[in-house]
Amino acid sequence: MPVPSARLLFSLVCLCFAFGVARAGDEDGAGRAAGVATVTEEAPRELSATAERVFGEARPRLLQIRTLLKSAQKQSSIGSGFLVGTDGRALTNYHVVSLHALEPELYQIEYVAADGARGRLRLLAIDVGNDLAVVRIDAPPGERFEAFAFDRAAVEGRLVKGERLFSMGNPLDLGFTIVEGAYSGMVDKSYQARVHFTGALNPGMSGGPVVTRDNHVAGVNVARRIGGDLVSFLVPADAAVRLLDRTRDSGELDAAAVRKEIGAQMDVWQKDFFTALRARGFHEAALGPYRVAESNADWFNCWARTNREDRSKLRVLINHSRCDTRTRLFLADDLSAGEVEISHTHMKSLDLDALQFMQRLDVHPPNLFPGADNRHTPFRCYENFLAGGDGSPPRPGSRVAWCVRAYKDFPDLYDVSVVSVTQDSDREALVSNAVLTGVRFESALAFTRDFLLALKVRRDLD
Repeated sequence: MPVPSARLLFSLVCLCFAFGVARAGDEDGAGRAAGVATVTEEAPRELSATAERVFGEARPRLLQIRTLLKSAQKQSSIGSGFLVGTDGRALTNYHVVSLHALEPELYQIEYVAADGARGRLRLLAIDVGNDLAVVRIDAPPGERFEAFAFDRAAVEGRLVKGERLFSMGNPLDLGFTIVEGAYSGMVDKSYQARVHFTGALNPGMSGGPVVTRDNHVAGVNVARRIGGDLVSFLVPADAAVRLLDRTRDSGELDAAAVRKEIGAQMDVWQKDFFTALRARGFHEAALGPYRVAESNADWFNCWARTNREDRSKLRVLINHSRCDTRTRLFLADDLSAGEVEISHTHMKSLDLDALQFMQRLDVHPPNLFPGADNRHTPFRCYENFLAGGDGSPPRPGSRVAWCVRAYKDFPDLYDVSVVSVTQDSDREALVSNAVLTGVRFESALAFTRDFLLALKVRRDLD
């Protein structure tokens, strides 16, 4: 289904820098207008001195992380990382090292330190749900490294809104830098735990540290949302600490181990996610005479639009609502999972006869996922009629298509699309669509059942 115009203002961007092209918004000069109120000079000087000290102390612990195509020995993507163990362990984002993680025969990972030193890295652990990875510098036994410590208040969730933080990384392959910002609390309306950071993160900073003025880690750079403005996000410190605790004696992961680990993590994640989603249930929302299903979960983001204001002569009036969870988990550059989208479209004929109107209705969504590719099997679709049900108000009969495809690399994970078109009127209809990515078969069936049985119609109000 088309995305509401308001949603087009934003796109969620991972902060890695891939294939030499930044996935970033245009730069602008907003905020440089003259004539602002006079302020004292002490505050900016104090902040600059703090940032200078923080960066100077942190510099030996910062890494740029590069993924190289082995056959060409040239970089395919870059990100950032930081040392967290005197044994050479470092943290970064999973998406920074994903090419190597899934295809180590094609890609290798290396680090470049702030002093120009470089070398190979070994992948020790991943956390797909939090987009984290632990790597280790391939160094002689006994070599010791400077490492960051974690901020206790951040790990325990006790940071105060407005506390000044400093993000570091290597944006756009321009060199190591520091960005000042503030902790603005945890993101609302989000199933995934993310910190809102007011500093400006840029591609190439993925996986870099965000620290307090005492140089203790408070979070990890992960993503940003761009549009008219820029909003940055961090992985909370407690998620990083939990992953590190699992890696003290870990060996290197190979591709088979990575795929097995992703499958196991996705199994746990989606079970917890759909258990929480179903526990919250649905509520009724009016769309014309229909009562549609919308989730009670507060981490759905919803938008609506209409064609009523179109200047051309309307033959069908369309009102559309769309809600999604924004829980897309990065698995590979061409593979994601973990998202649910629900949309409803009420269509009412203005001057079409019954046959013409029915021809406008299609049980198969026009923008269904593409067919077979390197990551998925082809879609298989099943179509049938769902009889109406008694109740107050009753459930209308509908025509339903249920389409499913499997993930080739991760057994028991599927993408599912279900579309329902009501059959109770020849002048208007409700088209409802639910799309689920990276879900187990039984979870998809249970969610589909809840979704379809929640639909009702109340024509006595017309």
